[in-house]
Amino acid sequence: MTGESNPALYEYFLRGLAKSPGRAAFRAGADTATYEQVHRLALLWGGALLRTSPTAVGVLAAKGTVSYVGILAGLFAGVTVVPLQPDFPVARTRQMIEAAGVSALIVDERGRKIAAELRGAGVDVSVLAPGIDPIDLGHALSRPEQVEAGDIAYVLFTSGSTGIPKGVPITHGNTGHYFRFLAERYDFTSDDAFSQTFDLTFDCAMFDLFCAWGAGATSVAVPPLAYRNLPRFLAEQGITVWFSTPSAISMVRRTGGLGEAAMPALRWSFFAGEALKCEDATDWQRAAPGSILENLYGPTELTITIAAHRWSQESSPGLCVNGLSPIGFVNDGHDHLLLDDERRPADIEGELWITGPQTTPGYLDPNDDHGRFVERDGRTWYNTGDRIRRAANGELVYLGRGDAQVQVQGWRVELAEIDHAVRGCEGVEDAVTVSTTADGTTALVVFYTGIPSPPARFAAQLRRTLPPGIIPRHYHHMDELPLNPNRKIDRSGLRELAAGTGE
Repeated sequence: MTGESNPALYEYFLRGLAKSPGRAAFRAGADTATYEQVHRLALLWGGALLRTSPTAVGVLAAKGTVSYVGILAGLFAGVTVVPLQPDFPVARTRQMIEAAGVSALIVDERGRKIAAELRGAGVDVSVLAPGIDPIDLGHALSRPEQVEAGDIAYVLFTSGSTGIPKGVPITHGNTGHYFRFLAERYDFTSDDAFSQTFDLTFDCAMFDLFCAWGAGATSVAVPPLAYRNLPRFLAEQGITVWFSTPSAISMVRRTGGLGEAAMPALRWSFFAGEALKCEDATDWQRAAPGSILENLYGPTELTITIAAHRWSQESSPGLCVNGLSPIGFVNDGHDHLLLDDERRPADIEGELWITGPQTTPGYLDPNDDHGRFVERDGRTWYNTGDRIRRAANGELVYLGRGDAQVQVQGWRVELAEIDHAVRGCEGVEDAVTVSTTADGTTALVVFYTGIPSPPARFAAQLRRTLPPGIIPRHYHHMDELPLNPNRKIDRSGLRELAAGTGE
């Protein structure tokens, strides 16, 4: 049931099935299945799901057959899919289940234990545990269910200011535009193998899966131990397309994996989820000289990624601001605005707003929409909250979060500027600056990796580039900067740490 008349996200898997029926659709350690096997299981599980008349299905499983096929089974059944993380606190998982209206769970062995705990706490969900409990073969779907462009394909959750996760519904129409755009931009083939680094609760995981599946290629889960010798892992797995957060670059650097042409087989390298440093892009490009490197940008609310910059060692460094790579041009079919503090259009620098077919319908709870999804000029715009500068060639450059701009002794400070300056100090490998407030006074606290150094030495070096009023006084050495489950720098954790030290 393929064709342009069906906007379903699962169409991209069906295209891969037609191209590569006997090829592995995924590998996760020793766990693997061909396109034909995945297709058969997804039809079987999808049919079993529909027997429960689910409002939405949660997939509560680690990376592997249950999670990958479970996502596809939910889509085949025409039901909204909600990826869930077994490592999350059960209370948080319950919040997400209730917010998304999940009435059925697909689980692996660990997920089934969590599901039992949830049901014991009064959460009303049916549970499908493939490989553990028998599934009636007589209820398999004959083909995937038809869906409409406005139907919700999946729901992901972002952090909320109140401590309650905010649900973001992504429609089949949103993903349809996105993956059509990618198909025109990139030359992925069935001979490729894609890294699958992102947690399945993170939107970039959908890039990992459906770009690979749309091409009839293999998606390969990357375990944490692979970073100890990433070049060897890539070679052993035949990976040609890499996608991760930029934090992975410093991890690979520390293990000696960024040597000259250390990753020669990579054809494409993508980074998203946090700012890409110019230095990191340069080092990765040297280690993967045959790879085209792109810095991708996009909040969950704009469907995976909404802008891209193709790195050029000749021209890109000159476009960097505060040592950060441009995020490039907004995807075709979208409009954007830079707005100043009075929400007036600005030519060069301001808060980034975007509208277009990748803009999601709004949060699950409409009360969360205020200030983010805004009606303007007869269209719905998403306010990213990110401060952006337009480079001389028209590309956009990320400056930092709007809420990462703080006032210190009358100075309006972009914390990214401090990060960049500290990274330039002798012996520093990486640095993150956070702000903390005590007795009405804002202080800047720096966490850094590299060689330990006394505060006075930092101050002496930073005076070369920063005004005296914004030079931090507090510096904490760490063996490595902490990462959250999505492998981004855990800035909220660092802020809590800074507050706990009384600084």
